Amino acid sequence: MDYKRSKAPTNTVTHNLMDFCEETDNIYESVVIMSKRANQISLKMKEDLSKKLKEFASGNDNLEETFENREQIEISRYYEKLPKSTLMAADEFLQGRVYHRNPSKEKDKLNSEL
Repeated sequence: MDYKRSKAPTNTVTHNLMDFCEETDNIYESVVIMSKRANQISLKMKEDLSKKLKEFASGNDNLEETFENREQIEISRYYEKLPKSTLMAADEFLQGRVYHRNPSKEKDKLNSEL
């Protein structure tokens, strides 16, 4: 999913906890799934931001000579206004757009069928 086009809210939203349990039947498993997805999103966002800001990096690292670059400030502001990765992950999970599987559950299911 492209995090730039996310329709996730930019502020906290109250959800019914039972909504998170519907898919996995376990709130803790749902939280782990959402946290892993949030980590993936935040890593992708960090990589993109670093790549864009690297274009403006200067070879001179003097503390006395700091230049404010308008484009660099605008890029930083844009990323600050994006929804947080945890909110995006929760939104994706509730909409059923996160692929997940639990190998231990699959193994237990196979053992019970035999």
